[in-house]
Amino acid sequence: MNKTDRMLAIVLELQRNKVLRAEDLAAKFETSVRTIYRDIQALSEAGVSVIGAPGQGYSLMDGYFLPPVSFTVEEAVTLLIGTDFIEQWFDTDYSHKSRTSRRKIEVILPEPIRSEASRIRKSFRLFTLAEDIVRIQEKAYLEAIRRAILEERKVSFHYSKRIAEVDGNRQSVRTVAPYGLVFHQGAWVLIGHCELRQDIRHFRLSRMTELIDLEDQFKQPADFHLDVYQPSDDRNVTVCILVQSDIADKVRESNNFYLETIEDHTEGLLMTFRVRQPDELLHFVLGWGAGVVVLEPESFRQRVRTELEKTLKRY
Repeated sequence: MNKTDRMLAIVLELQRNKVLRAEDLAAKFETSVRTIYRDIQALSEAGVSVIGAPGQGYSLMDGYFLPPVSFTVEEAVTLLIGTDFIEQWFDTDYSHKSRTSRRKIEVILPEPIRSEASRIRKSFRLFTLAEDIVRIQEKAYLEAIRRAILEERKVSFHYSKRIAEVDGNRQSVRTVAPYGLVFHQGAWVLIGHCELRQDIRHFRLSRMTELIDLEDQFKQPADFHLDVYQPSDDRNVTVCILVQSDIADKVRESNNFYLETIEDHTEGLLMTFRVRQPDELLHFVLGWGAGVVVLEPESFRQRVRTELEKTLKRY
């Protein structure tokens, strides 16, 4: 990074973090503290209102704003594609804001940059299926939950699980203190404290119905941080399958969530999965017909066999 780019980056960091020590800036930009001192001096001489407080660090004077920033073609394309993504995958409110943001970005770009960015952007496409009733509802729930998170209010909803509980039920009513939303493998997931389970749980918005925004308030734990949160991994069952060569590529591209390893085998493809219970893979295995054989565990082989026998009786 050259001096000019580093000085601009320093101003942006000060706008973002309010107060930073020279040591912090030196570590951030992988340079010496002495170099940061010289950069700060140069910024001051250029009219940037940098304030230095002994023992605390540097900050910008209240009310100081960085003049309009110029973008390279690649940076402009990145921002514009980002607005496309938000418009397609976020709720109605953010979709609208993404469109207005895109117009503002396009207006401030110089004509040569705007034309080149438009040309490059046409070579990319974020393709999604037409919005059905389920996806429209999911977007509505996304907006309601997002507001509940910001206002620290609980939500209640009916939830349908893929695998039945021990009592045989797949449906339940949950009251949850929402901590955050995660976009995972093309689906929105709510992370929050479930009153029914008295622990943090994950809920796919697509499996929710009858969402209610409650008046009950909650306080998010001080030690919970969504950006570093790692759920406990309780997938302790290993399932191994052999895939025939003629469908190996299709199965490989299916990108199953539970997939652990893939190995080429003389008879096809050897795939290993890690699950909580084998039934989580039942429909996946059955969907490939005779092209997939379960190698282990034996109990799951028997489960697949039983399901196929039941299917055969229907025909």
